Amino acid sequence: MSGFLSIASRWGGILTIIALVITLLTALIKFVAFVVAAIKILIVVVFIGLVVIILISIMNGRKHRRREAEDF
Repeated sequence: MSGFLSIASRWGGILTIIALVITLLTALIKFVAFVVAAIKILIVVVFIGLVVIILISIMNGRKHRRREAEDF
């Protein structure tokens, strides 16, 4: 009986460590996926901001050209 308990405790410890490693790896994979998604969203937001800044500068350029044309 004591031999069975010692074997069970060894295998139980090993299985517990394996389960903890699997849980850690799944949490790590989810974290990496979250970080990658956040980076993608940040890239899209920066691109949209860049396009808006370019459009604003184009509109300001047109406005200044109209003012110069009216002055002459």
